[in-house]
Amino acid sequence: MENTDIIAAIATPTGRGGIGVVRVSGKNLQTLAQRIIGYVPQARHATLSKFLDKNGCAIDQGIVLYFPSPHSYTGEDVLELQGHGGPAVMNLLLSCCISAGARLAQPGEFTLRAFLNSKLDLAQAESVADIIEASTTAAARCAMRSLQGEFSAAIHMLVQVLTNLRMVVEAVLDFPEEETGFFQEADVYSQLKTIQARLECVRLSARQGSLLREGMHVVLVGQPNVGKSTLMNRLVGQDVSIVTEIPGTTRDAIRQAIEIEGIPLYVIDTAGLHETDDAVEKIGIARTRSTIEKADLVLLVMDSRLDGVAPMDRIILDSLPAELPVIHVHNKIDLLDEFSRVTKKEDRMEIYLSAKTGVGMELLRTKLLEVVGWQSTSGEEGIFMARHRHLLALTEAGAHLDNATRLAERASQLELLAEELRLAQRSLSSITGEFSADDLLGRIFSSFCIGK
Repeated sequence: MENTDIIAAIATPTGRGGIGVVRVSGKNLQTLAQRIIGYVPQARHATLSKFLDKNGCAIDQGIVLYFPSPHSYTGEDVLELQGHGGPAVMNLLLSCCISAGARLAQPGEFTLRAFLNSKLDLAQAESVADIIEASTTAAARCAMRSLQGEFSAAIHMLVQVLTNLRMVVEAVLDFPEEETGFFQEADVYSQLKTIQARLECVRLSARQGSLLREGMHVVLVGQPNVGKSTLMNRLVGQDVSIVTEIPGTTRDAIRQAIEIEGIPLYVIDTAGLHETDDAVEKIGIARTRSTIEKADLVLLVMDSRLDGVAPMDRIILDSLPAELPVIHVHNKIDLLDEFSRVTKKEDRMEIYLSAKTGVGMELLRTKLLEVVGWQSTSGEEGIFMARHRHLLALTEAGAHLDNATRLAERASQLELLAEELRLAQRSLSSITGEFSADDLLGRIFSSFCIGK
């Protein structure tokens, strides 16, 4: 996939600002530079210059930076024009670049060219967007480590050991009379177990990074007037939900973002689930059920004075998706003079707390992360910013390695063993882009902002 055209875009956010940047990338930008600034700037030096329109009239004045190929972000010639950040000035400057021979860049096209020109692998390219979109400090740091190549290095290590093992297996296929000695000398089974252990470590780190990137959606459900809105306000740290003694006060889903140990959580307070003839409440309850379908975790809030799961709570539980994790929150323990605690009954987690006084809230925050798989002791170091496709690829590679291990243990069917190793390597290589379909690249880079 070769690009011969010149692309240009505004690289700073929409709106007014002190500085705005128009970025241009392509082959042989000297002609375009002559038309925009009147000369070819010195490489990698900041130069104050006038920006000219097609008639040679100055439209702005700012800093010019020129990065000749291949020493640039995209691997092509790159010209950055840093002017005043007004929308009218930026659009006029961009129009001048297009008149001088450039075209408007597609979303993510600068980073796509960096990938195609081997300046970044695919995992690193995706981390560029992850840094921009990071909602917490921990997520930004994790994305930066992936951009610097830590995730890619871990994947390359796995691919290399798989390649070495494949070479041995393929060699034996060419010399079948050596098959028995092969399994004794190469110890393929032990090597596979070692690779599986390494893959599991990478997968664990990737799952942690996925939580940092995606966060989790926590939905509060329960009967009316059990304290869902009070719990919401306590989790968020401000009054975002209306709290009254009147049942059915919350009639629509209220969403608020919070952060626990660097993990973004999106907490959603919902209308109480119950039978009603009120048309507005019916709409709120329908929206509650729609929100539950997209949740990562549900907090079933109950009144602790009712001593256990009431029949209506049981109906709510039975209506939840079977695979959806649920924490039973027994609220209002302050009215019973009880103490906060966590218990487990029949594989369900129960937390006793008071949203009104705040007693037991730290227990809840800890368990929220535990239920979705976050390991607090891991810290941020060694965590890779991972996307859903990365986790799928790691899971596929693990499945192929499982099959290969079973075949190696029986020391039979070397052709199938070789194929499972090939498929495992192919799954891992898709993460860094060594094996990637063009339609996958289109989906990935179309989610980037224009100018990046």
